[in-house]
Amino acid sequence: MRFCFSLVFTLIGLGAFAQASNNKKAQIFFERAGPLVEKLDYPAAEQVLKSAVEADPMFQGAYILLADVQKLQKKYADAKVSYQKSILINPNISPAVLYSLAETEFATQEFDKAKKHFTDFLMQDDSSDRAKRAKKHLIDCNFATIAINKPVKYVPTNLGKGVNTVDAEYFPALTADGEILIFTRQVGGNEDFWTSQYKNEVWTEATPLSSKINTLKYNEGAQTISPDGKYLFFTGCNRPDGLGRCDIYVSHREGKDWGEPYNVGKPVNSEYWESQPAISPNGRTLYFISNRPGGSGGYDIWKSTITEDAKWGAAVNLGPEINTPFDENTPFLHADGRTLYFSSDGWPGFGHKDIFYSRMDENRKFNKPTNMGYPINSYEDENGLIVSADGNFGMFSSNLNNGFGVQDIYRFGIPEVAKPLKISYVKGIVKDKDTKKTIESNVQVIDLKTNRPVFDDYTDPETGQFLAVMPIGSNYLFNVNADGYMFYSENFDLKQGDINKAYQVEVFIEKIKPGGNATLRNIFFDTNKFSLLPASIRELNLLIDFLQQNGSVQIEIQGHTDNVGDDKLNEKLSFDRANAVYNYLIKNEIDPKRLTFKGFGASRPIADNKTETGRKSNRRTSFMIKKV
Repeated sequence: MRFCFSLVFTLIGLGAFAQASNNKKAQIFFERAGPLVEKLDYPAAEQVLKSAVEADPMFQGAYILLADVQKLQKKYADAKVSYQKSILINPNISPAVLYSLAETEFATQEFDKAKKHFTDFLMQDDSSDRAKRAKKHLIDCNFATIAINKPVKYVPTNLGKGVNTVDAEYFPALTADGEILIFTRQVGGNEDFWTSQYKNEVWTEATPLSSKINTLKYNEGAQTISPDGKYLFFTGCNRPDGLGRCDIYVSHREGKDWGEPYNVGKPVNSEYWESQPAISPNGRTLYFISNRPGGSGGYDIWKSTITEDAKWGAAVNLGPEINTPFDENTPFLHADGRTLYFSSDGWPGFGHKDIFYSRMDENRKFNKPTNMGYPINSYEDENGLIVSADGNFGMFSSNLNNGFGVQDIYRFGIPEVAKPLKISYVKGIVKDKDTKKTIESNVQVIDLKTNRPVFDDYTDPETGQFLAVMPIGSNYLFNVNADGYMFYSENFDLKQGDINKAYQVEVFIEKIKPGGNATLRNIFFDTNKFSLLPASIRELNLLIDFLQQNGSVQIEIQGHTDNVGDDKLNEKLSFDRANAVYNYLIKNEIDPKRLTFKGFGASRPIADNKTETGRKSNRRTSFMIKKV
């Protein structure tokens, strides 16, 4: 689209600066080119224009149009020569030609010459929209000169025939475990979603995603999938329920199929253009592109976060830390929840859309974006990058020479400096302890350092499965609950380490009944002390919720220690710790008649005290159902 824009601007100057040829043959060839350009038949237009300048080597207008159609075909070296010849014929020429010449010089890496001609252009035009772009390109020339001399490793690999075909494939989306790929495929002008699974180190033959989402009447595209693969946000345009030309829709996976998609509505969507959604790993913040008023430029990245009443909050522009007076698009927030990848033609780069990354600081503010470097970025448009959960590789679409068709999906290694923060994830299934059947339950993963949920959702109603992402560097509360079932608690301490370790768990929860016992893995005390640490509060509040939802349940709070030290001291310590939990519950309006507490010291181990891991398991707080 940008080249057509250049062509229009160039042709504006023809009437003022280029006369028709006195050579009748040359003029006939030139006039034949116009309809061919309108039909986008650039190769044929190029041939007749070559005939025109061969018949009349002084035909300036034919040289300019020839250069334009060569540039439209990305024949930048040829276009550069044609523009130069047009200027030699008569230097008194439209400034747009100087601009176009500078573009071709930039594309052929003659940055000093490009800077000269951008500057020459600005001496004649210093206020138009094109002038703003020329000023930005001067910065690009300086950046590109340095970047090309410091290339990053870049070896793109085609995903193979399971995914790619003679048709166009683009906009990949990947689950956190790297096992499910959803992408857009365009067949006969219609865009639909397809999916493939990674098995035995090969992507299986792709199949249409779902007849509930794919349509013949509308295009579906520009999608993102939640890390657990359960929510698909995508772009739909010109639909009856749309608020603007393009809106964002969402569908929820239901077993092996997907539910009917629905418009996410205001304030995410508006009467303007919304597209290219990207969901945060905790599912609570949606990033998207919009051209609504209040932004920094044409197309900006915005975000909306779910409020306490479970509705999307007001759309917030990411501001000048990310957005520019030009265009930003294809945002992708990594599973680490802090690293944002996106495309922009406003930050210093290679002239058009480049891929950048920015990382949130501790105050959740994005740092200044960094260009991914050369040759990942080039003179062409680069966009639509996603990065695997482990941060090792990215996926994007391109029309490289070794492809299967119009546009294929590729992967490449992410440079070390551009990798996201390390993450882990817990993937599992929830079952009834007695029947061993899967059950639908609520799974919560809370970052105890920030007290923010990183996951809060229900398991798949058919399979009982879930997947929750946990960035390395914190301590996580893991809780499973279901109506009529016991409380289940676990803790994942990821404060140390830099590995991408996945936790595979099978959770068995038992129905509420007398004698049922649950361990509270997120109740914390200092060594040999019984004052509750602040990190315990979230789990205690979950226990309060459990007791409020099950008003007839009476429990005994139980304290336990390992076998290190004096038995009587251990018993007293466990008693005092159970008492601390008891007092907290009473202070939060739990009827004391429903509560008792007891300390067992080291008398009821659940693991071997010979290892530190076992002793850690034995140092615990639990509760037992006394009466229902």
